[in-house]
Amino acid sequence: MALLSDAKARNLGPGGAAVAHGGVVGLSLIPSSTNKGQGKWVLRYVSPTTGKRRNAGLGSYPETTIAAAAKSARAMREEIASGKDPLESRAVELSRPKTPTVSEASERLHSELVPGWKNAKHAQQWINTLRQYAFPFIGALPLDQVQPRHIADVLRPIWLTKPETASRVKQRLHAVMAWGWAHGINQANPVDVVDHLLAQQAAKAHRVEHQPAMPWKLLPDFVAENLRMERNAEPSRRALLFLILTAARSGEVRGARWSEINLEQRVWTIPAIRMKSQQPHRIPLTEETCALLRAQQGQHDEIVFPSIRGRTAMSDMALTSLLRRLKAPSDADDRIATAHGFRSSFRD
Repeated sequence: MALLSDAKARNLGPGGAAVAHGGVVGLSLIPSSTNKGQGKWVLRYVSPTTGKRRNAGLGSYPETTIAAAAKSARAMREEIASGKDPLESRAVELSRPKTPTVSEASERLHSELVPGWKNAKHAQQWINTLRQYAFPFIGALPLDQVQPRHIADVLRPIWLTKPETASRVKQRLHAVMAWGWAHGINQANPVDVVDHLLAQQAAKAHRVEHQPAMPWKLLPDFVAENLRMERNAEPSRRALLFLILTAARSGEVRGARWSEINLEQRVWTIPAIRMKSQQPHRIPLTEETCALLRAQQGQHDEIVFPSIRGRTAMSDMALTSLLRRLKAPSDADDRIATAHGFRSSFRD
């Protein structure tokens, strides 16, 4: 039987009889009932599993070309020859859950993890790093097709220039692949061996950048000149002085509550929920610290150092902005001392 040509297919009138392709047994083009030169491909065969006649659709012409239809039909004929019904195989394939892509799996895992995180900023950063650094390379890749080389392609551009960021991306991709493994999607975690495909990073001790700290010998004069406890001193100055006197973190100071303060026993007890270590922490209060707290009484019923405008806890920029205005000197030549750096000054 002659092969069906494009010239003949384009001239098929609407509503005509099916035209056999000739190159594959049972393959024919059924003309459209309304449009000339259009139709749908059908492969007629007898199912090897049931013995019944079946019609398998292979797409529309001219969207599905003659060559593409013939190729699909031959593949189905090979299945039939091996004792399989291609329509049954297709139904089984469609009934299987779709393998999620890396981006889909990451978003799903993120949504499951978020309720257990207390830090909203961390929750947003977790998925943003993957969206920025991983998804452009492997976001559309099915999870079960991810290989170590794909992970290496993601990490290589930032592996040496942004080692801390690369480490976070690697950890988060490991979590995504572990999630897939736990759900039976992939059978291994390619992140486990990706280091073998990347250059050696510098030792962490050589690349950690410490926050600029004020040399401890400068601290007494800095406090005397800038943080005197006048009754009308702005809240951020008092909060900074309290931070220096207690060697506490900025977030612990800004979130301090009167319920945590015991002036009689001269102790500040920070609950575990507000500590980085997730352990309660007791800080002894010096006489100067107690005097500072007494000066703050009456400012707010709950918050020790409320903001001026919102009467809520200060923002994370309040102390940073103050230190910039005061041009607080640091052990880094051209950088302003940070609030966190005063913990280093205390330790020194």
